[in-house]
This record gives sequence, C-alpha cells and structure tokens, in this order.
Amino acid sequence: MSGMLAIFERELRAYFFSAMAWVVLAFLLLINGYVFAIILSFLNDPMSPGSATPMRLFFGDTFFFWLVLIFIVPVLTMRLLSEERKSGTIESLMTAPVSEVQVVVGKYLAALAFYTFLWLPTLVYVLLVAQHSSVDWGPIASGYLGIFGIGSVFIAVGLFGSSFTKNQIVAAVVTFAMLMFFFAIYFIDSLVTTQVIKDILSYMNLLQHMEELGKGIVDSRRLVYYLSTSVLFLFLSSRVLAAKKWS
Repeated sequence: MSGMLAIFERELRAYFFSAMAWVVLAFLLLINGYVFAIILSFLNDPMSPGSATPMRLFFGDTFFFWLVLIFIVPVLTMRLLSEERKSGTIESLMTAPVSEVQVVVGKYLAALAFYTFLWLPTLVYVLLVAQHSSVDWGPIASGYLGIFGIGSVFIAVGLFGSSFTKNQIVAAVVTFAMLMFFFAIYFIDSLVTTQVIKDILSYMNLLQHMEELGKGIVDSRRLVYYLSTSVLFLFLSSRVLAAKKWS
C-alpha cells in the first residue's frame, strides 16, 4: 500500500508541474465557458423549451462535452506508462518492492484525481445559475457523478493504451481509437433491431448514461458498469506491464 501511495503522490506532483496539464486545464475552461455561454444564450431565446435547464444541457447534451473528453483523456494518460518505458525507469520501478497492480493503480488514481481537479472550476456555473434561479441539486450531483464515472472508465482505457508503447503520441492515438469505440456504440444501438443486442448496447451507451444522470436518474447498473469496466482495463494494463517491463 505504501508503494502505491508513493507512486500516486509522485504522479500527482508530475501533473501539477507539467506545462501540458495546465494547457489541458486552459483548454477545458475555454471550451466549457464557451459551451455554457451558448447554453445560456439558447435558453434566453423565447423559442427554447421551458423544461430545459442550463446544467442539464451542460451535462452531456452537447457535442462539445464529448469532444472535450475524447481529447483531454488521451493527453492526460499518454505518458503514464509509455514515458517510464521510454526513459528506462520502468526497470528500476519494477525492481522496487511494488507489484504491477500497485504501479497501475497508483498512476490511475493520480490521473483520476487530476481529471477531477480539471472539472472543479465548472462548479462556478452552478453558483451562477443558483444566483438567478432555483436549482435542483439532485440532477447536478448525478451529472457530476456521471462525469466522474465516465472519466474513470476513459482514464483506465487511456492507461491501457499507454502500456503498449514507448511513444506517447502513439499511446494517445491508441487511446483515442479505443474511446471512439464507446461513441460508436451510440450509432450501432440506433441501427440494431434485435432486442437482446439492443439491451446490451443500451447498457454500454454512455450518451444514454449522461442523459439519464443529467435528469437526476441514478441507475446502479451504470455505476457497476463504470467500476467493472475500469477494473477490467486496469487488470489488462497490469498484465501488459508484467509482460513488457523488461522489453
């Protein structure tokens, strides 16, 4: 446990001292601020639906929300294991009294913690809305739960992508390709007519997840999906690390 915590602290410090991480934060703030301004402008239009709320639209109802996720996660995760292999520090790391699982989990938790930090400034939007109208805190809490849950899956996928190569750009491209599969499920789901397959795809459809969570609907099956998928990719990462640590 102490070895995992040491790796977590080292990786988290690396994020906060990395110029790229702050570029990601600036990018996220810029895009989210732009999207929120568009949402407010849309809702101020007399023709806009009265049932819509700013935060409900913010949580996954725009293309930009998913665009942000699919680009920032590969950037956040591409260096986690590929940099260790490229610099040769993976050998010294793996000869220390830590297991592959501890290395993977420590790095994963650091990336997830920094990912969570990136979304904290968006709480300002909630406060702005609360100053000018009544706020239903349930859907807001579940919306942020969805951001955290989907982020936990994507970061686990990104860590897995980083375990394959010494090249960070290649790791980012591999992660991007795998994340695109999750978005492809939405389109496949709309084309499938077989009910059993449609139910399976619906269970995996992250866009549907965010739609429900943005409305305040928390289905425990979604949470199980986030946890189980994250654990699966962390396990796969540890196996790849064990197989390639001397290569």
